[in-house]
Amino acid sequence: MIEEIIKFNKEFVTQKKYEEFISGKFPDKKIAILSCMDTRLTELLPAALGFKNGDVKVIKNAGAIISSPFGSAMRSLIVAIYDLNVTEILIIGHHDCGMQSLDYEKIIEKMRSRGISSEKIDLVKYCGIDFKEWLHGFESVVESVEATVELVKNHPLIPVDVNIHGLIIDPVTGELDSI
Repeated sequence: MIEEIIKFNKEFVTQKKYEEFISGKFPDKKIAILSCMDTRLTELLPAALGFKNGDVKVIKNAGAIISSPFGSAMRSLIVAIYDLNVTEILIIGHHDCGMQSLDYEKIIEKMRSRGISSEKIDLVKYCGIDFKEWLHGFESVVESVEATVELVKNHPLIPVDVNIHGLIIDPVTGELDSI
């Protein structure tokens, strides 16, 4: 697969197809979006919101969940605010999310079936990782988005002049619901 990607990329650059995507590093709309990594949202989300390349900063992870107030997703939002002039944050979850009702025990079983030894799993536990907490999902996308919005709003490093919004997108139609 990597050979196909490299071949396509060489043609992309040679034919200067990148030119339509040229933009600056600062988001034109001063918006950062935290959304799910779901493949259905890759092109649908910006199209459904009317954004083009260069308009917004997009941070993606499993479930649009901030699992740690000082983890990488929150760090990205902080950098977006203080270094990239973001003044609004959109937390966007979606219906039919894979993180809904995620079962950490099934994930661990899949790890074992893919060759991860019990010793390695135990070592990770010994190092302080609680798999139940680390690989948790959510029951309700609405409650998950609300919780993430509240975490961001109440974060000690988020200034009060930054607007934070919660939205849920339909991964088929792109229809938005505001929280």
